[in-house]
Amino acid sequence: MDGFFLFLNGLIWGLIIALIALGLTLIFGVMGIVNMAHGDFYMIGAVISYYIVSYLNNFWLSLIIVPLLAILLAAPLERFVLRPYEGFPSSSMIATVGISFIIQQLALAVYGGIPKKIVNPFPLDISMFGIYYPGYRMLVALISIVTLLFLWLFLYKTSFGILIRASMQDREMANAMGINVNRVLISTFAIGVVLATIGGVLAAPITQVFYLMGNDIVLLSFIVVVIGGLGSLKGTFITALALCAIEGVMASFLSPTQARVLTFLLMIVILMFKPSGIFKD
Repeated sequence: MDGFFLFLNGLIWGLIIALIALGLTLIFGVMGIVNMAHGDFYMIGAVISYYIVSYLNNFWLSLIIVPLLAILLAAPLERFVLRPYEGFPSSSMIATVGISFIIQQLALAVYGGIPKKIVNPFPLDISMFGIYYPGYRMLVALISIVTLLFLWLFLYKTSFGILIRASMQDREMANAMGINVNRVLISTFAIGVVLATIGGVLAAPITQVFYLMGNDIVLLSFIVVVIGGLGSLKGTFITALALCAIEGVMASFLSPTQARVLTFLLMIVILMFKPSGIFKD
């Protein structure tokens, strides 16, 4: 029974990782940017959520406020900082490492270097198979699924979403067809940052809020994106769920470090046979 709950924990964590990794996939697919600072946007979401809970005593407000602040941050960052690096993965990697360092040092100066914890905003436990399971984790799963559903509807059922996917397929052709690529670029980066910050808000009551908490997340997100296939939204989503569920099960008989090492080995083996990722042709 413990294995089932560890699997469920992994699956729920996989939904959070799916939010973050899908943002990473969108940014790379449309903009050609390897965003090494993506985990720091996740951290920003958690830190702002901590302050909202501390001063307003309302965790749920952070699910509204944080995405709005993320848009205000993302738009000028894309337009005035990242625009020259778009389409140049190597250069963008160096540039976003610099952005990551700046964000982390600002967080250290303002927030401090001591990890903090947000009180569980939904302390109700749910009885499953005679064992009580944290209700907040189930709520995280529900919010993540709803967010992912809205993302799917936006990308596949709206005209602007079609423009984003067209730009992912062939940016030059999209530009030649008269699509306002600049608008697509700003919107795509904003969506990616919003998804990362939502992931940070949802994860904040589960994990400790720390100014370096994005480092492990961006690493795991890159593993998910690479295994799923660069630019594959479906591959990113499925890989996030599968990989985190597997890590959750492995946690029943291995340490977190050992489980992560096996995840790296799994990535190496997969890429030996499928260099472009499982879901990439």
